[in-house]
Amino acid sequence: MGAWGKRLVALAVAVVVLIAAVLVASAVHLLPQMRNPFAQQTEEHSGPVLLQSIVELSRYEAASGSFQVVVDITTSSILPSFLVGSDTLFIGVGTDNAYVDFSHLKGNAVQVSDDRQSATITLGHAQLAPATLDVHESHVYAQQQGLFTRINEFLTGNPNSQQALYELAQKQIQAAAAKSSLVADAERNTRTMLTGLLQSLGFKNITVKYADSNPG
Repeated sequence: MGAWGKRLVALAVAVVVLIAAVLVASAVHLLPQMRNPFAQQTEEHSGPVLLQSIVELSRYEAASGSFQVVVDITTSSILPSFLVGSDTLFIGVGTDNAYVDFSHLKGNAVQVSDDRQSATITLGHAQLAPATLDVHESHVYAQQQGLFTRINEFLTGNPNSQQALYELAQKQIQAAAAKSSLVADAERNTRTMLTGLLQSLGFKNITVKYADSNPG
């Protein structure tokens, strides 16, 4: 091997030694500006991740109620009631559900403490879904009709009168649900569900509250 060959070998060995020295110095923090290319960095995003998990639940059907209403519809005219007119008592049976909507939560709706021991969740108030009438259980309880009215319904079938009963019964069930404890029950059940969920994730202090406006 000539002189130039020996010099190249010596230069290569020096470069390898220099690189090894730099990596060792960086590993023991003598060169903090040099980042280990093999190191892995972990970032904690408990708040956003937890918020996204709740949003993905979309909507929580938190309470359901069964209702029975009595619909009284009377029709009349200038003619005597025994000729024209009717008086109908209709028993409407149906259900209504209360739910909490998670799909629009964003921003500050979920707050997580730095030590990941406490979490505060702010939700919109529970809402009532449209009432559902059970057409199989609902029925006419009593009905009185004038002679001409009975003849007219016999000839025409008059499906509109039955539809009117259904629609009115559904509206009354909706009103009864609004006056009931269904919304309060839904909010209580939602709070219980989320508290249990977060406790299973390791949180110790959980606060679930409701706001009039959409959180975030």
